[in-house]
Amino acid sequence: MKGMELAREFYYHCLPVLMRRVPDLVSQATFGLAGEGSECFGCDDDISRDHDFGAGFCVWLEDEILKNNRARLEEAISWFPPDFKGYPSRFLAPDRRVGPMGVTSYYASFTGLDHPPRDWREWLGVPEERLAAAVNGEIFDSGANSFMARRKHLLDYYPRDVWLKKLAAAAMNMAQAGQYNLPRQLERCDGAAAFLAAAKFAEAALSMVYLFNRRYKPFYKHAPRLARNLPILGRDLTELLDLLASTRLKDKRDLAVAEEIENFCSACAAHLRAMEVSDDPGSWLWTHGPEIISRVEDPAIKATNLLEAQAGA
Repeated sequence: MKGMELAREFYYHCLPVLMRRVPDLVSQATFGLAGEGSECFGCDDDISRDHDFGAGFCVWLEDEILKNNRARLEEAISWFPPDFKGYPSRFLAPDRRVGPMGVTSYYASFTGLDHPPRDWREWLGVPEERLAAAVNGEIFDSGANSFMARRKHLLDYYPRDVWLKKLAAAAMNMAQAGQYNLPRQLERCDGAAAFLAAAKFAEAALSMVYLFNRRYKPFYKHAPRLARNLPILGRDLTELLDLLASTRLKDKRDLAVAEEIENFCSACAAHLRAMEVSDDPGSWLWTHGPEIISRVEDPAIKATNLLEAQAGA
């Protein structure tokens, strides 16, 4: 059983207990499972069950309401069964990933802010994988609190200027690592440098595809798997990454992989033109960067260091 399915069924099994003991809090709470953990991304498997796996869900309340009612809520939770469908309850031992949480403190744990990001500096200051974790998972029931409004604010994605800045950085990093440095290092038979160039290209290409799909790129161990189902170039990228992972990247005999990278970059360039964020006619992604930046309206973000714009990506 997948972790999300287990959490959902456990919630509906436990809901009558909460309705009997704290009905006023039920109406003010949002219930679901989101945040850190493979199960929140749907990436859990037998290997990931070696820690923090079991039946549990999140209960989000406004921070002040939770502060004033935590004892009552925890007393109600103590009536939950110790196991469910053969899995232990995550409520038996302290587990910061499930249980009662304040709305503001929950989002602050990911963004470092006690409010939704307000300007481009705050948006770029939040690591992208933290944004992905803040809005993943599933909401089972939502009550009268600000949780869903904050979730929607983040799900509405980056402001356009931030999105453009990150697109430009991804394009130029892809060009530098994959189109330029990787084939040069293979020509030099420098396998270690070629490996590092391929890794940097893969990271930038993943950023590009998530940006194309207006989805936050999650932590690196989940990013390739979740990219596969993204409608815009997701499968193309993951097939390319599988090819890179199976290539020795030692010398000139491996230059065929550079041709596949060039083909993928050409597809990215075509999509940049289709989105009307670049008019550059070629596939060399480096020259698409300035084209994308020319669409940025805010002079302050336009002036920031282009290749550092992916800080937190």
